[in-house]
Amino acid sequence: MSTLTAQPAQSARVRSVIVSAWAVPALTVGQFAMLAVVPVVVLTVTVFRDARLRALRWWTAAVAGSYATGLAAWAIGPDRAPSLSKDLNPALATLISLAGAAVAVRYHRLQRD
Repeated sequence: MSTLTAQPAQSARVRSVIVSAWAVPALTVGQFAMLAVVPVVVLTVTVFRDARLRALRWWTAAVAGSYATGLAAWAIGPDRAPSLSKDLNPALATLISLAGAAVAVRYHRLQRD
């Protein structure tokens, strides 16, 4: 009985990784970069707590690091824009989006192999 209850929890955990990985670029490109903090945190915590997702750790660190850089630059900046999306450098937004998509693609490749 414990194996039946453990399996859906693990499946939900893995599903949250893939949904979060695709949500980061979608929210960033869609000009909702401040809301992207939620999938970035979910992605980072889940990947670093689950040993099965060890191959995604470097990519997840790239997502979290690039997002944290943009968030810190927005928070520390002398003349802050009213939203993170307006103040985010386009190159950094592209990097965040590409890193999030890379996590998702890498996850799909791991499932195939």
